[in-house]
Amino acid sequence: MAGVSSFRNTLSRAARGALAGLLAAFTALAVAELVAGLVRPAAGPVTVVGGAAIDRTPAPVKDFAIRTFGENDKTVLQLGILAVLAVIAVALGVLALSHRRIGAAGVLLFGIVGSAAALSRPDSTGIGDALPSIAGALAGALVLHVLASKAVAAAAPADADGQGGAEGWSRRGFLAAAGATAVAAASAGALGRFFTGRQGQGAVASRTSLVLPAPASPAPAVPTGVQLKVAGISPFTTPNADFYRVDTALTVPRVDAGTWRLRIHGKGITRPRTYTLEQLLALPLIERDITLTCVSNEVGGPYIGTARWLGVPLAGLLEETGVRPPSRGGKADQLVARSVDGMTLGSPVEDVMDGRDAMLAVGMNGEPLPFDHGFPVRMLVPGLYGYVSACKWITEIELTTFDVYDPYWVKRKWARKAPIKTQARIDTPKPFARPAAGTVMVAGVAWAQHRGITRVEVRVDEGPWQDADLAPQATADTWRQWSYPWKATPGGHTLTVRATDGTGRLQTEQRARTVPDGASGWHSAFVTVS
Repeated sequence: MAGVSSFRNTLSRAARGALAGLLAAFTALAVAELVAGLVRPAAGPVTVVGGAAIDRTPAPVKDFAIRTFGENDKTVLQLGILAVLAVIAVALGVLALSHRRIGAAGVLLFGIVGSAAALSRPDSTGIGDALPSIAGALAGALVLHVLASKAVAAAAPADADGQGGAEGWSRRGFLAAAGATAVAAASAGALGRFFTGRQGQGAVASRTSLVLPAPASPAPAVPTGVQLKVAGISPFTTPNADFYRVDTALTVPRVDAGTWRLRIHGKGITRPRTYTLEQLLALPLIERDITLTCVSNEVGGPYIGTARWLGVPLAGLLEETGVRPPSRGGKADQLVARSVDGMTLGSPVEDVMDGRDAMLAVGMNGEPLPFDHGFPVRMLVPGLYGYVSACKWITEIELTTFDVYDPYWVKRKWARKAPIKTQARIDTPKPFARPAAGTVMVAGVAWAQHRGITRVEVRVDEGPWQDADLAPQATADTWRQWSYPWKATPGGHTLTVRATDGTGRLQTEQRARTVPDGASGWHSAFVTVS
């Protein structure tokens, strides 16, 4: 019995230590959240450590995360960071029961890690970014030291009055202190959230009050019939709420349009410029339907969408500063766009200035850009994958060369230049669907931005390729819908689709993963006809 009692006491002691560790970690994060809300929300420890983890993750691992978790990849990363912190906090809490100073030092060490991560971020504003992690670590170390002391005292033999041992703390006293700590930490965290929200109110107000001017060059009329009347096919225009989002920002930047600036400078520029949003909006704007595609889109994947964009022609802005493309004697062959969060994307100057509708977009589907998609201004270049063209929350454009500078993704082994590959996707029937025998409408979309689609073919099992019916092509920069009435017979069948682009080039059958310059191969769907 004595052995059982001793084991229970050991477990109870360890549980109190674990609780002390978790509360110390909770306090550290809450205080850090509060300080970040007062100083700069983007400097919060989970955000900066998560950002540093993303920066150091190999491209194939990032690709796996996007494939597996989709747009929830950042949430999974944050939960993973919190889970790791919880495990370490438990370990430090138990350790602190015997070695309080070592346990507290462990918490301080995490503060140092968070500070280093904050200062290493490309958007770091200086030593102030280290304050949230430092303040949180100091608070967490203090809480761990105090609660560990109370936990040890609570484990001491009770006296005649049922009170705790040498330091006079009862088990009830430990739980009361733990409860008070939890309430205080939760209050600090809530206050931090409040201050963070207040910092973003100016950005929200600036977006709400923004009135977009009418375009000097409206979008060409969309031909009748671009949207096929087939159940299950993607809409020609993707609603803003459904438009894919793939980026590295753990916290979506909320930029105040009134304070936003765009700087254009670099090699070959004779007249550097800095623009406000008001100045950009005063320029002639163009409106265009353009399909964007993420390089992380697998064959048949969802990371593609079409929107009606409103923006300033990028070539015209560059010409105002003296930029010329290499084909006309220009000194720079790479345009590096920088985001407010420090992200860098590199685009070929020749592509930006070859006559396509490259723009700095301010509107999306008739409204100011959503925050998720780059408010107040983002860049886009038709025909190029987003990682080399679609800089969101853009704040700087630098003209340079591919020889002297590698942007973010190129440093991580993605290709320097990335024209979008010709692709076709089956939207309906879905893989493993069970349609009834008879005429089944097979339909989907095909795209080859800046080249257009001229033909789509469908194959059933290993049979001959059959031409699909094409909806009208809106422009060469948008996807094109297609359909094929299939006389389905009972049994299992594999449907395959391929496309031909406007240059006459057939979509390649060769399978390739997304790294380093986009996926390729024919999309297939297996269905069972009943």
